[in-house]
Amino acid sequence: MSADRHPLFKPLVFAGGIVFGFGLGFSHMARPEVVLNFLQFEDLGLPFVMFGAAIVSGVAFALLPRIRDAAPLTGDPYERRLKPFDRNVLVGGAVFGVGWGLSGICPGAAYASLGTGNVTILWALAGMFLGAYVQGYWRSRAADTAPAPSGAD
Repeated sequence: MSADRHPLFKPLVFAGGIVFGFGLGFSHMARPEVVLNFLQFEDLGLPFVMFGAAIVSGVAFALLPRIRDAAPLTGDPYERRLKPFDRNVLVGGAVFGVGWGLSGICPGAAYASLGTGNVTILWALAGMFLGAYVQGYWRSRAADTAPAPSGAD
């Protein structure tokens, strides 16, 4: 992250969050029961919202690098960052899916759900923060106890 960001960077990120939260609330995706109904194949509105967002994002990601060389507010060049498809992605995705299926809550929608008056969502948010903390602690402990690579390889 660059320290010399455009002065409108944070206000525009905030505005983007407002638009995102309004969209989640407007489409009822901030309601856990809607997500749970989707997971039980009773309400298929969620895929339409997700695909609509993916289409808009896909068009933006495809066109912007052709129009400009760098992001307008940061000056950072457009580039692809590839994450390897490894065991951590599979296990993390599976654990995320189990949590999503049990609660009907996705992190972005959880914050938006607070805006719709769902105060009990704080329990889910506390669980997400605790789970993320435990995972980070576990990973840092595993990194500390991992054997140092030898020069013989």
